[in-house]
Amino acid sequence: MHTHDHLGAMAKPQRINTCNAFALRQATRYVSQLYEKHLAPVGLTGPQFSLLAQLESEGLTMMELARLLVTDRTTLVRTLQPLQRDGLVVSAPKAKGSRQLVLSLTDEGRQRLKAALPLWREAQDAFEGRVGLTEAENLRRQLLKLTQHI
Repeated sequence: MHTHDHLGAMAKPQRINTCNAFALRQATRYVSQLYEKHLAPVGLTGPQFSLLAQLESEGLTMMELARLLVTDRTTLVRTLQPLQRDGLVVSAPKAKGSRQLVLSLTDEGRQRLKAALPLWREAQDAFEGRVGLTEAENLRRQLLKLTQHI
């Protein structure tokens, strides 16, 4: 469908490579593959690594973790299940008699995260080497701003 520009002339439709959503999806696929290639030796996906890293210092409820990871409960459960099955993450009631569960790392989960950190660093270095250190920092800051107030 053609649109009229401000002078009333027919404007050409914008090409897909000017679409922000397309560019972000394409970049996300590339970056996900890069990080997953580096994390593969420790048997973690990118989302699993992020989840373990969020739980490193303190236990979090499902709602808190979903908010931090900017994900929905279904996706979070799908990411969490193999980590619980493999004994890397456990859940316990937040307080005595509470139905709210707090997720936390087991000792094995902390060890897996520790083993993953240098591999994650290699992925970070590879990404920053490709786009430039300053550019990566600026890009990260801009992208994090998008979800800051969700």
